[in-house]
Amino acid sequence: MVIKENKDYTLGEIAELIDAHLIINSHYDENYLVSGLDTLSAADETKISFLSNKKYRKDLLNTSAAAVILLAEDAKDCRSTCLVHKNPYLAYAKLSALFSRKIERSLGIHKNSSISKKAKLGKNVTVCAGSVIMDDVIVGDNCYIGPNCVIENSASLGDSVSLTSNVVINDFVQIKNDVSIQSGSVIGSDGFGYAYSGDLDNNNLWEKINHSGIVIIGNRVQIGANTTIDRGALGNTLISDDVIIDNQVHIAHNVFIGRGTAIAGCTGIAGSVTIGENCRIAGGVGITGHLSITNGVTILSMTRVNNSISEPGVYASGTVMQNADDWRKNVIRFKHLDNLYDRVKKIEDS
Repeated sequence: MVIKENKDYTLGEIAELIDAHLIINSHYDENYLVSGLDTLSAADETKISFLSNKKYRKDLLNTSAAAVILLAEDAKDCRSTCLVHKNPYLAYAKLSALFSRKIERSLGIHKNSSISKKAKLGKNVTVCAGSVIMDDVIVGDNCYIGPNCVIENSASLGDSVSLTSNVVINDFVQIKNDVSIQSGSVIGSDGFGYAYSGDLDNNNLWEKINHSGIVIIGNRVQIGANTTIDRGALGNTLISDDVIIDNQVHIAHNVFIGRGTAIAGCTGIAGSVTIGENCRIAGGVGITGHLSITNGVTILSMTRVNNSISEPGVYASGTVMQNADDWRKNVIRFKHLDNLYDRVKKIEDS
């Protein structure tokens, strides 16, 4: 493995690359070289920074960055060179690819990997030490299989799929093109399906439901570390194109997630949920089973979703943080809310 050094870019090149309007406010000109990105408070004269969250606007006044990516309305308060852009965060995302440390990996099959003779591997495939590829697996071109990954029987990977270390792809899972799955994730495990017998006199209190479905992952999907996606019980679990999923997310059996939806960490989605396109689900959300969420819905963090959502919009539940003593008092009062409602209703009806 070789870590390649970053390339330096001039401010003029940066402006062109991100389609920004360059405003020279300092002693640097368009030929000044920069070598990386940093926060407004930490950046020095060799770095570019950005402002997309108003919470950090106070840092704009004192930043030492060579240039700052920002909205036109914020340029008047910036003493550094400005890179005016209509979407500073998007511009920052594009630049992050330029300045990230590039890992130059060795192509080929490591001698300590195990690949079935019945598996089919495409061109320019890398399989690292400790990885296992079982019977009838199909791996497309330009795939990277990191250390200690397992791809079980009859699973398939499209082109340019990247699995970092310790990823498990279970039997029959189908993954399309340009998909990235981070360390420790499991795709295609059995769902939590059991039938309760109620018979306390035997040792078969819970009857396991065998899951005959699979998981299908669309194109350009990004899946974070230690995320689990269960296979369908009857039918399949489907993750559509361009979905992004954070770390430690659990997606249960037979869930459908529409194109372009984003799901943040520690969210749990119960079985047979349908989520539409371009939804935003924040961290720690809990979604109960057998409901549907329409397109264009945003769900704020720690929300409990126990009913279907049929209208686009922003949804939340729960109470905000407050002093613990006040919270205890309010919890007690909340218990009396139903009685209070009945009393008010009687007054209104009288």
